[in-house]
Amino acid sequence: MASELVLGAVAYDAKVVPIWEGFRAYFEAHGLPFDFVLYSNYERQVEAHLRGDIEVAWNSPLAWLEAVRAAPFRAKAIAMRDTDCDLTSVVLVRSDGPVRAVADLRGRAIGVGAADSPQATLIPLVALAEAGLDPARDLTVVRHDVLVGKHGDHIGGERDAVRALLAGTVDAACVIDGNRLAFAREGLVAPNALRVVLQTAPYDHCNFTVLDESAKTAQFRELLLAMSYDDPQVRPLLDLEGLKAWRPGRTSGYALLERAIDRFGTIAPWLARNGIA
Repeated sequence: MASELVLGAVAYDAKVVPIWEGFRAYFEAHGLPFDFVLYSNYERQVEAHLRGDIEVAWNSPLAWLEAVRAAPFRAKAIAMRDTDCDLTSVVLVRSDGPVRAVADLRGRAIGVGAADSPQATLIPLVALAEAGLDPARDLTVVRHDVLVGKHGDHIGGERDAVRALLAGTVDAACVIDGNRLAFAREGLVAPNALRVVLQTAPYDHCNFTVLDESAKTAQFRELLLAMSYDDPQVRPLLDLEGLKAWRPGRTSGYALLERAIDRFGTIAPWLARNGIA
């Protein structure tokens, strides 16, 4: 049997195991020997990828930028979900509160997600900075550090930030726009209780990253892009992973996060620990 293609993914939720077990069966049925390794955090996964322990990494946007900074001429984004493209984050305030515009947040407390969450911390904070509010000087940033290392690939920190806003312990909360809608559907937020004072520019989320292309990684990409939501055997896998179609990877949607990590020095300690200038 040909050698397996080994993929790395982060175990941010119990559903990760059935997702990749299902994908393993799909790839092997289509002639690609496949296995996966789960990591407890993205930094460990990126380091494993750099060592050559895995051939493809299912990376968060922050992990993608870590790979790019560590291997700038090798890292390539080969595929992503349709739902990874053109996302936005929002800064929410109470509809019955005094904050009516971004400028009204000056001197106030803002709830964010985990320190390493692109969607609920880094991107909204850099958007606020670019709108004229320096998070270090003009805001009191209240982090909700749920599962640090998993780069916000869960909604725990965002949910806690919204709860703090509803309780009045912070004056605003940062979430990805999709979770704003999800919190309303699940009943956490009453209709019209919150409103948006800032919406970020669009950005992209996860991608499959390779450092060295090969016939196996090309076959992996081709099989992904050939998946059809109309196929009853494929649809449950796509539903578990939250997409309708795989798209070719693109890198144009990470500029906002790049500005954030440069402004806040987010990955500088990790780069230094790994001897990367």
